Amino acid sequence: ALNTNKETVIYLDNSFSMQAKGPEGPLLQSAMQGLYLLNSTEKITWFTNNKVHSGVSEKAFKSEMLQTEYTSKQLSPKQVLLKAEQLFSKNTGAEKRLIFVSDFQLKEGFPPIPSTIKVSAVSLSPERKQNIALDTIFIKSNDVSKITLEVRLTSQGTTAAVPVSFYNKEVLVAKTSADFSESANVAALFEINKEEAIDGRIVINDPDIIYDNTLFFSINEANKVNVLAINQGDGAFISRLFSNEKFSYTPQSYKNLDYNAIPNQNFIILNELDTISAPLIAALLSFAENGGSIFVIPSVNAVISEYNNLLSSLRLGALGERISAEKQITTITFDHPLYRDVFEKRVVNFQYPKVNSFYELAGANAAALSFEDGKPFIVQKGNHFLSTAPFDSEITNFKSSPLIVPTLYNMSLQSLPLPKLYYTIGEPNTFAIPIKLQQDQIITLKDSLSSFIPLQIANSNKVTITTEETPDIASTYTAMKDADFLENVSFNYDRDESILQYATLEDWEGVDAHDSIAALFENIVKDNTINEFWKWFAIGAFLFLLAEMLVLRFYKK
Repeated sequence: ALNTNKETVIYLDNSFSMQAKGPEGPLLQSAMQGLYLLNSTEKITWFTNNKVHSGVSEKAFKSEMLQTEYTSKQLSPKQVLLKAEQLFSKNTGAEKRLIFVSDFQLKEGFPPIPSTIKVSAVSLSPERKQNIALDTIFIKSNDVSKITLEVRLTSQGTTAAVPVSFYNKEVLVAKTSADFSESANVAALFEINKEEAIDGRIVINDPDIIYDNTLFFSINEANKVNVLAINQGDGAFISRLFSNEKFSYTPQSYKNLDYNAIPNQNFIILNELDTISAPLIAALLSFAENGGSIFVIPSVNAVISEYNNLLSSLRLGALGERISAEKQITTITFDHPLYRDVFEKRVVNFQYPKVNSFYELAGANAAALSFEDGKPFIVQKGNHFLSTAPFDSEITNFKSSPLIVPTLYNMSLQSLPLPKLYYTIGEPNTFAIPIKLQQDQIITLKDSLSSFIPLQIANSNKVTITTEETPDIASTYTAMKDADFLENVSFNYDRDESILQYATLEDWEGVDAHDSIAALFENIVKDNTINEFWKWFAIGAFLFLLAEMLVLRFYKK
């Protein structure tokens, strides 16, 4: 039977890789110029990586298509086929064609084509496979007075040097050059004052693919970390560490503890308490559930059952009997977050602190420091920490060791997950802003063009923000509470599309491949013309048959 019921769905790839230049300019512009020649009296269904348009007129299709913008989202061929299947009707008798226009950047293998769909594909290719990309930026070193930023760049297909500019807002701070003559991967370094807040951009000028020419980042003024020490042992060493402008430090005696102060903290130190009462455990667990961090230093006279009630809930293991034996603290886990950026090299000639007694610990947790026999001295689980030995001066000289400063300092900094230099759009990102919101108050993220309300959870002393699909535009956004500025947060696009590697349509079994959109349309017109011929041939054959039957009938008479 002749099938005149035809359905066509068009997919136009508008991912960033389509910024590459073809013979007639950027590939996306070339694709739109080709599709603009479409002539159709039927309603048109078409989609891009981030938008769907169902059943629109030819005029609406052309108008909407010309407004298509680049997006960081990129559908794989498998995802395109699945989306197209959803857009076709359920009519099993219809002839269904998917027009697939893309550069076919290499991501994954081609999927099987469903027997119910004909895929007509046009592969658009750049004239030259060249690109220089700003890959990432991170803090290379963090000294007392300055921060060194390292910018990583990648070149593909060219060894030309490119200027690299560093802006703070609209002010050009510094400029250097990235030379790819010896390597396709190079780094550029910039130094900034440590106390300076930065609303930063790293910029290059590469004409091929432009989305990766800018890298946004932000460094906010340091927020104070709220630290509470609940002391039964000597707390003087804790006061010395946290009595500076980076911390809001509160020492309290175990006997006169203000329980109302607990929810407002970020980091709590239990300093050699003999007992941990049930009300205190309940308050600490509530604090922990809200994202707070706890460091437990046991007492020489610790009531083990009460300690283990708390430790088990914090998943820090269980203390056993106290062993009287001298041991040196010899093993530093240099890759542990507490010490990762502390040492320029792995120290082997070190004056190791020691203990003369310690508690056995059951349970396997990550050890930041260990004794000479491998048993743990300080362990971490999540946001929480435990020492297996008291810090009493008669037990250990750890308080006078150089290790005490980075250990407690970095524990406290980990209690508040401060924003990174930037986050990647399209990935799940979580960061905390140290602020207490009143009921019905919310935090808004905004830049010069747009604003949105991210997913947020308000805790007693901070608000945890989660983003993924929004924002979808790379920029530095300001976190606002009503009209009050809180801090800057930067977002950048994923750099996957900076790699100019492409699949070939010859490897896709069953695809109807074409060199250009014009050639595709010409082929479709020919198919339709042939169908028209077959339609008239069928009509003519029917008429001849009818005529023959009439002649035979009247002839017999």
